[in-house]
This record gives sequence, structure tokens and C-alpha cells, in this order.
Amino acid sequence: MNEMRWGTPDDLRSLLCELVSWKSMTLSMGERQFPMKLQAKLQDLEYYREFPEHLALHNADLRRKFLTALYKQPEATDTICLISHFDTVNTEEYGDFEPLATQPEELTKIFLDRRTEVTEDVLQDLESGEYLFGRGTMDMKMGLVMHMRLIEKASIEKWPINLLLLTVPDEEVNSSGMRYAVPVLLDLQKEYGLTYKLFLNGEPVFSQKPGDYKYYVYSGTIGKIIPGALFYGKETHAGEPHSGLTSPYIASFLTQQMEWNDEFQETVFGEKTPVPVTLQQKDIRLEYSTQTPYRSAALYNVFLMEKNASEIMDLFEGVANKAAAACNDSYIKVCQKHKVDLIGKVKVIRYKELLEYAANKFGNEFVEEVKMEIHAHEEWDDREKSFRITDKLMIQCQELAPAIIILYAPPFYPAVNSSGDILVEDCIRFMKTRASEKFRLPVERIHYFNGICDLSYVNYTDEGEGWSTFEKNTPVWGDSYTLPFNEMKRLNAPVINIGPFGKDAHKRTERLHIKNAFEEVPLLVEEMIHMLSLQLQKS
Repeated sequence: MNEMRWGTPDDLRSLLCELVSWKSMTLSMGERQFPMKLQAKLQDLEYYREFPEHLALHNADLRRKFLTALYKQPEATDTICLISHFDTVNTEEYGDFEPLATQPEELTKIFLDRRTEVTEDVLQDLESGEYLFGRGTMDMKMGLVMHMRLIEKASIEKWPINLLLLTVPDEEVNSSGMRYAVPVLLDLQKEYGLTYKLFLNGEPVFSQKPGDYKYYVYSGTIGKIIPGALFYGKETHAGEPHSGLTSPYIASFLTQQMEWNDEFQETVFGEKTPVPVTLQQKDIRLEYSTQTPYRSAALYNVFLMEKNASEIMDLFEGVANKAAAACNDSYIKVCQKHKVDLIGKVKVIRYKELLEYAANKFGNEFVEEVKMEIHAHEEWDDREKSFRITDKLMIQCQELAPAIIILYAPPFYPAVNSSGDILVEDCIRFMKTRASEKFRLPVERIHYFNGICDLSYVNYTDEGEGWSTFEKNTPVWGDSYTLPFNEMKRLNAPVINIGPFGKDAHKRTERLHIKNAFEEVPLLVEEMIHMLSLQLQKS
């Protein structure tokens, strides 16, 4: 039997430090290079020297790629898909330590030397010697390391079940990698005769509240959608304020209605979605002027469990109508007090309605030209482009003003939940029992992973109304942003997330629990897959 490269805790620690040292911040050159380095690493395995066609790079967007590595047991069809992402958030918050942000061993030592610069809880973890610090250690290159170990061990020991490792870029911004991967998973399914039985992600354990250090496994993932609004008022000179209506004034009413609005909060399995907050609120203008601002924009963060995009849009529209009514009442009082005429009453318009109005007024060719002009600006992201398209249409349809145009902006993460699925429940029972027996590690189940993850793009169950509403009210839909809804529905195996324990993801004190990551979780997941393999063979 071949000797394993990544068989011991020390081997895994070395592999993690190597992968972390390959800087791969989202939208960076390192992110583009990472999968090619990983492919070269996996090519050293005996299995991929024998079956090089089972290891492949695939195109995503912006010259980025994702990687698939298949271990195929010749007689097996049952397949577990191991999902991870290799991009990380940026490192500027490390300050003087930034050159070491992707050097875990060195960074951990430096933090020990500079202990006066960290908080008491971080200092305790440093002095315990139980944590390894660094960008990507927790979120989520350790998950990828664990999956690489599984692929290697399965190929050497000839496990009787197929494993497909999938690791993607851009989970942290738009999940472009996973969105491009969905049709490839279907292609591989067809090419190799695979039957996906489980989508197993390795995202880390996230605390439920500050100071929560429990170990969790997750039988689903929370969803996220971003309702947005373009506020269109009436311009005037700052010296003649009553001759116009500013967009910030209109915006203030909706933002107050949206912020912390528990109408959007869902409770499922006793778990609650966080309430909405404002992600962005700004003036559309690019320069200062004594002309009053009459076009502003805002984005709101809404989490989902069971609601779909159609239901959220209905709810958002209702809140926007309340805000418009409150704005109009307040504005009328101002006009009455100062004995001036109203500019008009603020109305609420869905982007879909604005698009149809503009197309009827100017023709479909005009609408397409507007979109092409906006998409030519590569420096704008999808959220900026969403507002710019809407703004360009409204400038040509000012008879609709004053108005709040409501829309959706990317990204959209559908919620997915597999609680109650027989296979998933067996996995959770096994993890609880075995972790307690082997490591005295108490395991608790969370029904919705609260960190947002790529599992959102498999096992999609909406019947069409939800995604239709999203498509029709997303200005960049079909151009710079799409979701493969039909393909997502066909990837209908259950999901589970089992990853390492860590703390402070996306902070400069991001750190990974050494024993949990290198000893406990890899062994538990391996044994769980053996359990599943036996169970599937019997069924």
C-alpha cells in the first residue's frame, strides 16, 4: 500500500500552512493561480498519475477556474461531493502584520511576542498553544485540506464509494465559482454514471453569539437576498429648497422602515434569521454640486429560511409603500406650512414595471443599449451596475417621479435545509455518538448554517415563482449575473456541513483549533463516510 502524504496531524498542518501561503484573496491574481497550484499538488498522488482525466480545471468568470478531483470506484455509482472554496477575504486589517497574514506559524509566534496588542480572550488562546492564526486557516482552507486527505485515503484504500472534490473561487463575494460549477457537476454525473447521495461542505464552525465555543454540525444553510431601492426625487438649487424634493429625504423613510424590521424575521426549528440591516446608502451622483441630490440608492440585507424571492419582494413592496405614505404625509405638512405646491406624491414601482414602461416608451432596442452602455464599465460591480441601469431608465422616464424603484441586486443565496432526511439524520447521530465516545467532544446540530455558503446552489426546491420574481426584478440578470435555477434543482441530494472549529473569521485574529482541525474532525468525517458507504450498500 502507498504511504499517505497527508495521513498524520503534522502532515495536515504542513499542508494547511502551504495552502494558506498561496494568497488567494477574492478577485486577486492569487485567486486565479491557486487552483493551478492545487492541481499540480494533487497530480503527485499515485491515483491521479494513473487516472489524470479524473483531475480537471474548469472555467469560471474573470479568468478564474475551479477544480474537480474525482475518486471513482469502478463498480460504484453512489457519490459524495466534497465542497469547499479557496478564496479568502483581504488582509489589510493585519496592519504591520500583513506580510505574515498568510504565514500561520510565523504569525502565531509574532502575536505571542506582541501580546499587549490583542484582547484577553485572544491572549488566552495564544498562551494555550491550541490555536493556529492566519487568513484562511479557519475560513476555509482547512476544509479543503480535510477533503484532500479523504480523496488520498479513499484512493489508496480503494473505498467502495465515489468521492468528488470540488473547490471553487469567489465564495466571499458573488459565489461565481459555485454558480459555474453547478452544470459541470451535472456533466460529471452523466459522464461517469454518478449518483450524488450527499453534498458535504467543510465550512468552519461559526459561533451563534459572542463567547459561544460549542462544536456544531449543520443540516442546512441560511439564505440571503439583497433588496435595493433607487430613490428618485426632483432636483433644485440648494437656495430654493421648496422647489424640489431630495432623494435622501425619501430614502430616510424606507431605511428607517427596513432597518431591524422583524417582519422579515423567520423562525424555523427554533432558529431565527437575523433582522435586516442597511448594507449601503448613497448618492448616485459622482461629484459635489449645489444642485440638490435627487437620485439616491440603498441596499438592504435580508436573510431567508423558508421564504422565496417572490414572498420577500411582496413584503419589501409593502414596507416601501408604508415608507412612501409616511414620506408623503410628512412632505405635505412641510408644503402646507410654507404654502408651496407639492412636487408630487412618492410612489413605489418595481424594476420590472419600470423596464416595461421604458420598453413601451422607447422600444426594446433602447433598453438593451442602456444595459450595454452600463455593462461596458468594468470598474463597476453588479450592485453598482444594477443601480446605474435603473437610474438611466428613470432619467428617461422622469414623469414617473418622485418614486421609489425597488429591485434586487446580486448575490442571491437560496436557503437549503435537509433536516429530517434519513441520511443526514444518520450522519448527525453518528457524529454526536462517535465524537463523544472518541474525543469527549459534545456535538450539537444547527439547522441553518449562519455563515452563508455554496450549499445554497444545490438541492434547490422552489417551484418557479420565486426565481421568476428574482429574474424580472434584477437589472443585471442574464448579462453579468445569472443563477442556474433549473440545474440547481437537478442536484437534489441532501446537504450537510461539517468543518473545523475556529474563531474570528474575517478578523485579523482568525484562528483554527489545532486538535479539532488536525485530529478530531478529519477522523470523524472519515468514519462517517465509511458508515454511509455501508448503509448505502445495504439499501
